[in-house]
Amino acid sequence: MRTIDYELTNNVAYLTIQSPPANALSSQLLNDLSEQLDILEEEQKAKAIVLKGEGRFFSAGADIKEFTTLKDSSEHQGLAERGQGILNRIENFSIPFIAAIHGAALGGGLELAMACHIRIVTEQAKLGLPEITLGIVPGFAGSQRLPHYVGTAKAYEMMLTGKPISGTEAYTFGLVNRVVKEEHLIEEARTLAESIAEKSKGAIQEIMKLVLISKTEPLSIGMKEEAESFKKVFATEDAKEGIQAFIEKRKPDFQDK
Repeated sequence: MRTIDYELTNNVAYLTIQSPPANALSSQLLNDLSEQLDILEEEQKAKAIVLKGEGRFFSAGADIKEFTTLKDSSEHQGLAERGQGILNRIENFSIPFIAAIHGAALGGGLELAMACHIRIVTEQAKLGLPEITLGIVPGFAGSQRLPHYVGTAKAYEMMLTGKPISGTEAYTFGLVNRVVKEEHLIEEARTLAESIAEKSKGAIQEIMKLVLISKTEPLSIGMKEEAESFKKVFATEDAKEGIQAFIEKRKPDFQDK
């Protein structure tokens, strides 16, 4: 059975992790997620993506039992690199990912959430990288992404103690965008995703590209790329429609052209 359910509504793709009981990031889940990314790229219908978990958790970690079936260190490294590659693909995706987090996002689950572009979390959810309590370390780039969100000192504390933080604390430390009550989580994610999906696809894709450039390139290169993107999107039909709608004080009707 596939571990990722896919629905498309109002140009928003809803990906639901379905791997009970903990929605652990197994090799099968990673493969299914990779295949779903292929489908999204091929279809070119979604303009925003909501990633959520079914049941009690968003994802409570990697599949620890699977680790015990690996034969040698090269297989462990291969698993880590496979996971890193797929999560890196999410981070570099041209369509924005919104992680809707409830229950727990631990270990690989938090690493998956951190690869997404926007995170919404429930107040009581638990987020952390507890690998050290098993005598191991994060494997899907958690040690590299966490410091960028919470700062070096807090990242050290979280990884060296393995102690998770609550959704409310995660918001305080800048790890998530919004914190909501659990009964409002999916509606909040849907509202945000549909707000994005109303916008011009070309402009969305250029913004996705430009923010990534800001993370890896000097300001001078980023500014040059921004000017190129500005020129590119200004020549589109959607730009003309957006400006005309502003002048006429009405809502724009973007056609992604």
